[in-house]
Amino acid sequence: MNRLTGFAFENQVAHGAFVELSEGVAQMLGHRAYSADVRALIGEAMAAMPLLATHLGFEGRINLQFQGEDAMKLLVAQVDHQLEVRAMAKAPEQLQGSFTGLLHGGVLALMLEPRAENRQSSQALVPIEGTSLAQALEAYFEQSEQLPTLIRLAADGERLRGFMLQRMPPEDARAGEQDWEHVSILAATLKPEELLQADPATLLGRLFAAEPLRLFEPRPVMVACRCSRPGIARLLLSLGRDECDSIIAEQGRIAVTCEFCGKEYVFNAGEAAELFAAAGSVPSNTRH
Repeated sequence: MNRLTGFAFENQVAHGAFVELSEGVAQMLGHRAYSADVRALIGEAMAAMPLLATHLGFEGRINLQFQGEDAMKLLVAQVDHQLEVRAMAKAPEQLQGSFTGLLHGGVLALMLEPRAENRQSSQALVPIEGTSLAQALEAYFEQSEQLPTLIRLAADGERLRGFMLQRMPPEDARAGEQDWEHVSILAATLKPEELLQADPATLLGRLFAAEPLRLFEPRPVMVACRCSRPGIARLLLSLGRDECDSIIAEQGRIAVTCEFCGKEYVFNAGEAAELFAAAGSVPSNTRH
């Protein structure tokens, strides 16, 4: 089950969330040849996105995007207000390296894209520092949001997990700096293997056994690309019958690869003809 489970301390010193992802991960990552290090980084980015959207106050999307010219060329992870997540990367198949090694020479940014026309998009740089994506995101919250935040991310094959603890704004809390330091020290003991193996209630009980807190109802998370065969069919219709017939005459089929997830959609001559016939297209004179 894919779910995001939030929690908050009764004294309002901090709130946080756990995310658990497994369904759809193999399909999202299985259409491209990623090295183990690149695959792990994409997995951590996917786990991070629902955490970043925990308190999203608008309808729209959050993008975490890296662009570079050295090792990795592109990394994109997205989540929207309905907690639909997808991610991809463009990198050499044999690329290996640490977090900073993979992202060396590029720019990592977090972009907020509201759907409403009366709200502007915004972008902030995420420092490529520390030894992990989690540490880079912690630095982002510290610098851009002025909110001390602790993040832990773990990827083990198709199992992705994430944890976030964030201090509440001082004006909203009924606790002080010592209380925050106490819970953050406890949270910092969380190890990746614990994050991967235990459920949220068990983990919270271990970490904060003596701290009164509330565990909220889990929210479902979907891992899936937005591409689909009907969507590709609409793309072919927009190209027109003559253009599609020309491609089939030259290649024997039409193959379209999703730029995001890498899945290939294939239409043979008969399927393309049925597509245009259903749309009321005038038959082409092109012979195959």
